[in-house]
Amino acid sequence: MFTLVRSRVRTAALALSAVAALAFGTTATTGAAAAPAPAPTKQGPTSVAYVEVNNNSMLNVGKYTLANGGDNVFDVAVIFAANINYDAGKKEAYLHFNENVQRVLDNADTEIRPLQQKGIKVVLSVLGNHQGAGFANFPSQQAASAFAKQMSDTVTKYGLDGIDFDDEYAEYGNNGTGQPNDSSFVHLVTALRANMPDKIISLYNIGPAASRLSYGGVDVSSKFDYAWNPYYGTWQVPGIALPKSKLSPAAVEIGGTSQSTAADLARRTVSEGYGVYLTYNLDGSDRSADVSAFTRELYGSDAVYAP
Repeated sequence: MFTLVRSRVRTAALALSAVAALAFGTTATTGAAAAPAPAPTKQGPTSVAYVEVNNNSMLNVGKYTLANGGDNVFDVAVIFAANINYDAGKKEAYLHFNENVQRVLDNADTEIRPLQQKGIKVVLSVLGNHQGAGFANFPSQQAASAFAKQMSDTVTKYGLDGIDFDDEYAEYGNNGTGQPNDSSFVHLVTALRANMPDKIISLYNIGPAASRLSYGGVDVSSKFDYAWNPYYGTWQVPGIALPKSKLSPAAVEIGGTSQSTAADLARRTVSEGYGVYLTYNLDGSDRSADVSAFTRELYGSDAVYAP
């Protein structure tokens, strides 16, 4: 049996006391774009790194390069995680940042821009928070569009490269919220893509939202840039109609998945022609041995760690 994702530390989802609803214009951080980085020369799948910012720095993603050529190991860094919270008085969802996510965003110049200047895209993951609000139970198109605007406004304000959807821990029905419906996620993704046509939208392929991609003749599958398997240490092709170049059937937890399994999954990624390789929980230790286990198979090179 697959083991349910994460040993992800759930404090990102449980930090209910740090109610940091969007307060646009109240911080010194702006969404100024990072200077364009040179195009990478490495050949092979896109490598993705989720970082638990409650415990680790986003800058760790930029500390790994390939011994052959010096290119970045990782192409996409995911801030894990903001939350979809619920205001029971207003009966509406809102985007929430715990103190650690807020710190990363407020310090974008030192936490995000250095990665972007190296050519690494930085994406914000949004996760349920046990309050009944989720991507799959917006009661109307207007409600879904309003939340999409909060997300796209955040991307603009902090100069991010996109949004990642992770439909876990919503606990649909809490606080009198509705159960998942067929239209909600379609409306949400449609609005988000309209708001940010050139940014990344990715799908952590789990939860009710992931199985509700079509409604009223509209299929939003093609609106995603990437989708990945949410079960670490396993191989599972995401059930979404995207080309192989945008899918990661492989998923590994760095330091939690054995190096031999990580290598096997990377080898299979290449041999079966998939274009993405997903990793989770990059920390501040020297993980070059764990990272090299898959970079040798993906790119034909060991990984080098620079503290």
